[in-house]
Amino acid sequence: MEKYRLAWLEDIVSWEYTDQYKKMSDALETPVLTGEDIYLLKYFKPLIDAQAVDIVHPDLASSGGLLETKRIGDYAEEHGIAMAMHQAGTPVSFMACVHCAAATQNFLSLEHHSVDLSWWESLVKTTDGRKLITKGFANLPLTAPGLGIELNEEVVKQHLHASDKAYFEPTTQWDTKRSHDRIFS
Repeated sequence: MEKYRLAWLEDIVSWEYTDQYKKMSDALETPVLTGEDIYLLKYFKPLIDAQAVDIVHPDLASSGGLLETKRIGDYAEEHGIAMAMHQAGTPVSFMACVHCAAATQNFLSLEHHSVDLSWWESLVKTTDGRKLITKGFANLPLTAPGLGIELNEEVVKQHLHASDKAYFEPTTQWDTKRSHDRIFS
């Protein structure tokens, strides 16, 4: 794989296997990363402390939010480890990631899994009138408080899941654990 000069190898084994990550990271020239399934800094610490990964990979929407993801990035930076961010959500989650990334010294890149959805960006309106993304780069809005976006409720309602057109209804289905709930994807 080394001859292909990959940006990184991701989630090769479950994130709990710090020793295995350390062996792979030490043996490979290609950077190794994990973290999109990890909640809270305390669970990133073993990987970071052992230098078991070359890059941490939190998902702000599931790692503990803006401040916790910033803490994860800062702790990784103190140990010479970069931070790439996983993001497979809405433009709201995307903009939260953009702001966190802009405030984190060791930020490397932000994944964006909705690039092929022509309507994705129209789910929000930016407060400064720019597009969310220009030529592969996220625009950081600085002219208004908050994330720099406003929800476009009419567009959101047009793209609700076909089997559930509820809009901000109670979500009691998440009140109990189900057998397919898991911590590793």
